[in-house]
Amino acid sequence: MGRRAIILILDSLGVGYMEDAKDYHPQDVGANTFSHILDKVPSLHIPTLEKLGINKILQHPNLTNKNNIASYGICHLMHQGADSFEGHNEIMGTKPKRAYLAPFIENIGEVKLALEEEGYKVEIPRPELPYLLVNDLVIVADNIETDFGQIYNVSAPLDYISFQEVLKIGQCVRNHVKVNRVIALGGENVTPEHLRNSVERREDGLVGVNSPKSNVYKQGYQVRHLGYGISPKKQLPTLAVKAGLQVSLVGKMQDVIYCEGANKFPGVDTDQVMQDVLSEMDHVQQGLIAATVQETDLAGHAQNPIRYANRIEVVEKYLPTLLEKMHEDDLLIMSADHGNDPTIGHNQHTREKTYLLAYHKQFIPVNLGERNTLSDIAATAAEYLGVKNIENGTSFLPYMTNSN
Repeated sequence: MGRRAIILILDSLGVGYMEDAKDYHPQDVGANTFSHILDKVPSLHIPTLEKLGINKILQHPNLTNKNNIASYGICHLMHQGADSFEGHNEIMGTKPKRAYLAPFIENIGEVKLALEEEGYKVEIPRPELPYLLVNDLVIVADNIETDFGQIYNVSAPLDYISFQEVLKIGQCVRNHVKVNRVIALGGENVTPEHLRNSVERREDGLVGVNSPKSNVYKQGYQVRHLGYGISPKKQLPTLAVKAGLQVSLVGKMQDVIYCEGANKFPGVDTDQVMQDVLSEMDHVQQGLIAATVQETDLAGHAQNPIRYANRIEVVEKYLPTLLEKMHEDDLLIMSADHGNDPTIGHNQHTREKTYLLAYHKQFIPVNLGERNTLSDIAATAAEYLGVKNIENGTSFLPYMTNSN
């Protein structure tokens, strides 16, 4: 049995606002997702997280400071804002690049020309509602479900065009714009006419497909997020596959991290995600198991601390079994990707530092301090697995091994 790294991310479980929030995200000053959930739900029962050492980080009066069995610390976000996609790619070793904010209308001409040069038929069928229609089927426009000018969607009716072809169109768009993300997506049982009739103008002027109204999510939904300046080839999962190791991506992790050759286990339900992690611990002999619990983040968006606490308790329920299943050569790293404080007064992500717990049966626990980037997680797992050439991050493995 070889070495295994298990990375478990509880989406949005931040532990205090970043210092730079004062300048860039004043609405997030005062945010502390984990502590505020403990304030609101004093009955939150997390003995295994306490045993690992969570209260070495939180210092919360509702928790007892038991002897910690894991090394502990805090990670700062290197990406701008507080974004799940960018946060996860940073966790996997990408150095965040500064993207540009621009409504699609600012890039529509250049993208139209680029697609035409690749042989596509491209029209702007309704100049008063400007979007691109590619080959009479695919709509390129703003994403109207997110922040202004951050994301463009490439939406398609998959009964009429393959998702591979949609991805090609998405890649062409990606190559000619510098916004944070281009999302290629589509669904079955959607007519091209219905897709076109779902285009709307938002109050702030953005024009795009109303995705829920378009029915793309209902049947045969496929999606790929194409990030700005993100190269999977320099990320932990792809490098691990190239090194001949097994890689399993579970839950939201497989939505936002692209890795050819990984085993993928989609799932939103927290019980399902944790069960898949335990199941993969029975199957992966040597390599990486990386999972994300998404329902914590959904509870944050719903501004529901009771639901959030309940999802943490579901994870807690599985942690004793996870620790029991760990081999002598397993390294467990737990963290988050940003914050989403359900008590802060708005329903968006909060720019927060994340907790860091790293457990190995052979290592004496140490204080890992404040890390500059989430990429230190990937750098550490990479060093542990003997994987080289990760783009970003500094391994904290030497701190854990030197104390032994």
